[in-house]
Amino acid sequence: MGVQRIDTRLLEELTEQSEDLNSDALRITGGALDDFIEASAPRSRRWWQRSGTLASVAGAAAVLSSVPAAAVTTADDIMALQTAASLENLAISVYRTAAGLPFIKDGNKTVAAFIAKTTAQHQAHVKAFNAAATQAGGKAQTGPDPKYAAVVKEALPTIKTPADVVALAITLEDVAAQTYTKNVGQVSDAQLRKLFASVAPVEAQHRATLLAVQALLAGNLPDLIAIPTDAAKLPAAAGSVGLPDAFYPTKDASPISEGAVK
Repeated sequence: MGVQRIDTRLLEELTEQSEDLNSDALRITGGALDDFIEASAPRSRRWWQRSGTLASVAGAAAVLSSVPAAAVTTADDIMALQTAASLENLAISVYRTAAGLPFIKDGNKTVAAFIAKTTAQHQAHVKAFNAAATQAGGKAQTGPDPKYAAVVKEALPTIKTPADVVALAITLEDVAAQTYTKNVGQVSDAQLRKLFASVAPVEAQHRATLLAVQALLAGNLPDLIAIPTDAAKLPAAAGSVGLPDAFYPTKDASPISEGAVK
């Protein structure tokens, strides 16, 4: 089968587009978190924050009547946030471990850079999830997801190559993306729905990138894992391997209670 030629300009723009997507997602995440914190703060405290001065009883009543109703959260909302944080904690741990492996640290520079950037993004995500959980009256989740921590514990001794690292990372990114996608329809507050909806596509993008890297490693083409790359040498499937699903699945999403604080 012949080699499909791809416009190299698209590949050269990949990193910039990735940064743009994550930046947009983080802005939405930050906005949703700010709105959630504002809405869930006690009404009296929100009034003092907004007014800054003493007011007459009539004036106070007028201000209070204009303040949005407090966010209504449930125990399920808090567990969903804690489970999300547990998945992020585990991903951070795995990426940090991978970054220290000789064949990653001294290997392909693009893979090492991806791991560093992705770790930073997961750190931002866990801060957002834990901030929302504590604002809703729950505890921050500082531990890993127990189900996938067991998967990682079993896998780590078998990791010998970059392909092994990529396969494990794909598993974690996929479950995170599926879980957050499903959480959008499970949480009760609109700002929490926005929070999950802003993080899910970033995790899906991580998976897409890793699937492309996995395909190149499996095809014995590690030199093509670069930005920019030699597009003329890319296999025909290079443009589609990272996006196997028209709609992101949720059948393997973690239950909201899986990583909740006990």
